[in-house]
Amino acid sequence: MIYFISDIHLGAKYILNPRQHEQRVVDFLDTIASDATELYLLGDILDYWFEYRNVVPRGYVRFFGALARLADRGVKIVWLTGNHDIWLYDYLRDEIGIEVVDAPYIVREIEGKQFILAHGDRIVRGKASFRFICRLFRCRICCKLYSAIHPRWTIPFAHWWSGSSRGSNAADNTMGIEKSVEKIAQEVEQLPLDDIKPDFVVMGHYHIAVDTGLPHHTARLVMLGDWFDRMTYARFDGKVLSLKEIK
Repeated sequence: MIYFISDIHLGAKYILNPRQHEQRVVDFLDTIASDATELYLLGDILDYWFEYRNVVPRGYVRFFGALARLADRGVKIVWLTGNHDIWLYDYLRDEIGIEVVDAPYIVREIEGKQFILAHGDRIVRGKASFRFICRLFRCRICCKLYSAIHPRWTIPFAHWWSGSSRGSNAADNTMGIEKSVEKIAQEVEQLPLDDIKPDFVVMGHYHIAVDTGLPHHTARLVMLGDWFDRMTYARFDGKVLSLKEIK
């Protein structure tokens, strides 16, 4: 089985019981260990992560341990960064064996089917202010300057920013996704895919669980939802891609 999850937001201050939240994710990862061959983490798995050269940020020990157990069993793990966990570099790659990808999307052939995999923040054009912030966050000079600030200042600020952003954008995401399928289809059709015709487009970011056909496109669109309001994920058995929910 191949699994796809996104938007877990581990460490988010608006999650009332962070230890329980992490344990639910760990329990899920332990459950799929018996049949998983590949696991795709499609962004915003951590609510905030900034990777320093010689310092490991605090937290997520049980979660990273669960990923390490999967990797040790031979499960291929691919982590596509989102807009909250942008600053993943080489620590998890080297320590656990995760493939870390920072790209708007990737194209993968899985069991003979073509997948476009994305977090989603750079597939559908958002507000100009959001696009500017995303570019700023990926600017190497800005990252160097940011890393020079002591974490006692940057980490609380990042979590405050995340909480305020969620409060202001949640309504827009919930309302807008109903109207965005057509726009997503248009954006996908404009991607430089070298004549590849995808069977599935799998993405997160909007915190909405959706499985639908795309107008004017043969692919199915699967939006992965989130892991704090509902625990939703996608599973591909080689033929059928299905959206699942853990009750």
